[in-house]
Amino acid sequence: MNIKEKLGLFFKDKSIAILGFGREGKSTLDILSEIGCKNVAVLDKNDVDKNAACGCTLHCGDNYLDFLKEYDIIMKSPGIALFDSVSADIKEKITSQTDLFLRFCDNKIIGITGTKGKSTTSSLIEHIMNYCGKKAVLIGNIGIPPLSVIDSLEKDTIVVCEMSCHQLEYVKASPHTAVLLNIYEEHLDHYVNFNAYKAAKENIYMHQIDGDLLIYNKELENSAINSLLAEKISVSQDYTADVYLDGSDIIFFDKKIPFEKLSPKLEGHHNLYNIAAALTAAVKNGCDINKAAEAVSLFNGLEHRMETVRTVNGVKYVNDSISTIPLAAINAVKTFNADTLIIGGMDRGINYEILSDFLNGGAVKNIICLPDSGYRIADTLNTRSNVIKVKNMEEAVQKASEVSKNCCVLSPAAASYGFYKNFEERGKHFKELVNLL
Repeated sequence: MNIKEKLGLFFKDKSIAILGFGREGKSTLDILSEIGCKNVAVLDKNDVDKNAACGCTLHCGDNYLDFLKEYDIIMKSPGIALFDSVSADIKEKITSQTDLFLRFCDNKIIGITGTKGKSTTSSLIEHIMNYCGKKAVLIGNIGIPPLSVIDSLEKDTIVVCEMSCHQLEYVKASPHTAVLLNIYEEHLDHYVNFNAYKAAKENIYMHQIDGDLLIYNKELENSAINSLLAEKISVSQDYTADVYLDGSDIIFFDKKIPFEKLSPKLEGHHNLYNIAAALTAAVKNGCDINKAAEAVSLFNGLEHRMETVRTVNGVKYVNDSISTIPLAAINAVKTFNADTLIIGGMDRGINYEILSDFLNGGAVKNIICLPDSGYRIADTLNTRSNVIKVKNMEEAVQKASEVSKNCCVLSPAAASYGFYKNFEERGKHFKELVNLL
């Protein structure tokens, strides 16, 4: 029985609510239409195009969640934040494309999550797998809804799935290979507290069974991990583990992989950790270690992730718009030895003490602060640095061009929402402004 037939049985004679009608919600409706589901509703706080949701009952407006109780199955889109606004009975009915893909897809699945580095690591794993002669496809949080690829999968295709906390929150199955990179304070605007966010991330391994594999950050080791029947491999950039960093070299089960052999284009010590995790996942899924190391040297990295834009008047400009937490900004500054940092964006109440302490140590000469979180950070900084509050990105780039001597990094340590549609739009705007200098 293929995955579409399994989905048909799962949804048979059920009333279905699609919760959220963005990219994944529309993809879900396409799948449901293909397998003949008739009793389908779309629930969204915003107005929905009736033509796009043709044949569906629509529940839109501020009270859209009130209608969830009327449906047997709730297909939740990742962007919908429920907090504690729905009952336990409602939550039991929630599933998602990621959950159903994990439950019903027979292909081998490598799932990757982490507060930072999951897109780079996922893309690198897919790159290594294909370079080593495997058939691999990348889906998930990278921008491809899982169920949208089911018709194109061959039996031997290995699915590499980037998984966000939102995709993992309600899953009832885990991938065959789970990669847990790290967990930092993030997305507190979507969860009641940090523990709820952490629990969502940990779902990547909670349903693993004997024969599965967990590759995990050594610092996150806990009783739940220790009690798993799955094979476990620890990875660390700071401590001795099964796979860890020794300076710029990777120690891979007592075998040293010299930095020179990898010659990565990805910059930064944190990216060596991501490379170590990716190599582990690829080798444990059938890739030759030497061929995999060769593949690393050919990987160019992703847009908006420590991306060098250009050099103007001797100053390198770096776009790290993906940065949404303090540690990301710290890593960016260290990687490029930047003398100018542009920070700030949507203020979600994140604790910035670690970043303030780092900046108060004199690590960066010029700190350009965007609203809203940048202003909050500015108020915690001493006079060792040149702290500049600006109104927008245009002013930030102009000021950077006036004060920078060697390198300016946009690494906001904040979400983009409220100012930009997403971090991609923010990064593209930054690059456009730099290219006008």
